[in-house]
Amino acid sequence: MVSLMAKIVLASASPRRKLLLEWADMEFDILVRETDETYPEGLSPEEVAVYIARGKALATLENKLYERYEPNVPILAADTLVILDGIIIGKPLSREQAIETLEALSGKKHLVITGVVLMTKEKEVSFCAQTEVVFNSFSRDDIEYYVDKYKPYDKAGAYAIQEWIGVIGIREIHGDFYNVMGLPVSKVIAKLAEHF
Repeated sequence: MVSLMAKIVLASASPRRKLLLEWADMEFDILVRETDETYPEGLSPEEVAVYIARGKALATLENKLYERYEPNVPILAADTLVILDGIIIGKPLSREQAIETLEALSGKKHLVITGVVLMTKEKEVSFCAQTEVVFNSFSRDDIEYYVDKYKPYDKAGAYAIQEWIGVIGIREIHGDFYNVMGLPVSKVIAKLAEHF
């Protein structure tokens, strides 16, 4: 098992990322500032994910509360995107949009990309992880049941892999399961050990 520093700062309010770090027995604090998640045109999905994650990390780096940490304590920021046919599928803004998104994903293969940025005042390391997910076909009743029960409005692609729709609906997955939850934890741990 790799040895890590005592603490990192997680620049995310995501309960899934918090849970994944807890599962990995990592000691961390959460320090979040609201950031603009828009991005310049012309970026690839991988570049978009890292761009947004970098914005989250920089906002935390500039937070006065971050100054209480030792200078070598890294900030961990991430952004997860769902890509269908080369198009970024964002978080749904309404029940109908969530249903439409899941209907579009039904029976198809899509890509989940998480951009990760590890940052201190002196150093920045960024990378992406990709996972390919293939869904079974869903009925309209299945989709409405999921949306109404789980309300996936804070999730890219309108779903969480660890919830009902992932449990019953995934036909194949190629890559890191936890990346689809929002953080490729094993890769994060390896990068922390290598660079910090």
